[in-house]
Amino acid sequence: MSSQDILIIGSGAAGLTAALVLAEKAKVLVLAKGSLDGGSTAWAQGGIAAVLDEGDTFEDHVRDTMVAGAGLNRRETVEFVVEHAPQAIARLAQLGVPFNHDAGALHLTREGGHSHRRIVHVDDATGWAVQQALIDAAKAHPNITLRPDMVAVDLVTDRHSSKPTGERRVWGAYALDTRTGKVECFAARATILASGGAGRTYLFSTAPRGATGDGIAMAWRAGCRVSNMEFMQFHPTCLYNLEVKNFLITEAVRGEGGHLKIPPGHPGGGTRFMPRFDERAELAPRDIVARAIDHEIKRLGLDYVHLDISHMAPDFVRGHFPNIYERLLGLGIDMTKEPIPVVPAQHYTCGGVLIDLAGRTDLAGLYAVGECSESGLHGANRLASNSLLECFVFGDAAARDILARWDEFSEPPALRQWDSSRVADSDEEVVIKQNWTELRRFMWNYVGIVRTDKRLERAAHRIKLLKSEVNDYYGNFRVTADLIELRNLLQTAELIVKSARARRESRGLHFNQDYPQTQPAARDTILVRGTDRG
Repeated sequence: MSSQDILIIGSGAAGLTAALVLAEKAKVLVLAKGSLDGGSTAWAQGGIAAVLDEGDTFEDHVRDTMVAGAGLNRRETVEFVVEHAPQAIARLAQLGVPFNHDAGALHLTREGGHSHRRIVHVDDATGWAVQQALIDAAKAHPNITLRPDMVAVDLVTDRHSSKPTGERRVWGAYALDTRTGKVECFAARATILASGGAGRTYLFSTAPRGATGDGIAMAWRAGCRVSNMEFMQFHPTCLYNLEVKNFLITEAVRGEGGHLKIPPGHPGGGTRFMPRFDERAELAPRDIVARAIDHEIKRLGLDYVHLDISHMAPDFVRGHFPNIYERLLGLGIDMTKEPIPVVPAQHYTCGGVLIDLAGRTDLAGLYAVGECSESGLHGANRLASNSLLECFVFGDAAARDILARWDEFSEPPALRQWDSSRVADSDEEVVIKQNWTELRRFMWNYVGIVRTDKRLERAAHRIKLLKSEVNDYYGNFRVTADLIELRNLLQTAELIVKSARARRESRGLHFNQDYPQTQPAARDTILVRGTDRG
């Protein structure tokens, strides 16, 4: 058993932000599932929202966030994050993030749902620049240890101690070292989940391979409440390409003048369709744009729609979107001359482990930050470029809360090691692959952009069957990364479907054809183990 002051699960924006603050006074161990830069942070193209423009205000940013969130946001959370945004940008600049400038000031772009230009960015690859700056700073700090290729299996709770007391507390986590195949016990005074979202529950997703809902599933199994899992954001514009999956075309392409059009050869071919759905047209919030694209694809039997910015000056397009331009050019698409074929894809998990303004969960010693958490910032739909912002603000808040309450975190007790003496190596890996494929396909078809009670019922039935099969498998065979992920995907899928079935209205990202109206009162869906309630 290894012991450190703080254990952080996840090496993205939220986890490393917390690590850098904590390391000033404590020893921190950061576990990364794969490579240190393998999470969602590095994939973020758009940028970070903050009130920095002369004509902008905190109140405007708060209002835009709550309009997008369809009234389900917690206002105190939104105000807390928005007011700390400029400070977060300043810290990143100090770390060396090379934000774009214009005439000596930060260059601000605009994205859907925002009433002002307030997105700071590094070309169209902001996440990559931020990730590298955070990793460099963490590597340089003597109090931070970074361990890649560690797949968290489960949280270590009081029941894993040699002398359980009945306390609802977390003492670290068990994690699989994929290089040795051994599961290790990592004990800690406090544990922070910064494990990302659950995008890989779906067939089409812009999320990286490791976004399998691990933190959400582990926290649920340990006894945490989970909230608003029905709100899965689908990004409207993922590149449609049979060879290159999961390439996101940033929101900013629409923000800088791109138009969504019906492809030629179909009724209305070559014309814009968004003005028919919303007066904000291409600048409407993501849920509206995604549903409009889904509607047109199903109405006309399309494989994709077109996103066209070729009417803008070529130098303007190449200057604003150099990485996307080069990537598309390599695939034979010149976005300065022709439209880009796009489809919606799962993009962000708005629900997650329920937390307060300090990132605290229901269990003592356990915090959750970033996409695995539900802080109340996003409500029923995340506003563009608020996600990285949430990571920085809550990563910092959780770390400062731990330091402020340090005397409350005692040394971990003696804990039980992982027991693999009664399991065998699997000779049926095909079972995992088959179940993974089946899960992602029926979640896409039944629990996607548009839902019905019957589809949700079918999904729940299939999840029950697969969970039984996988739990039996888990109990008999040695754990592998794929098995851990499949177990967590199924648990997360069950939480998504339970939440969706509990919401008898359509709001934000959740649209059920059987309940198309929005209820007057906005209520969170909060799941509690054994007593699910809406």
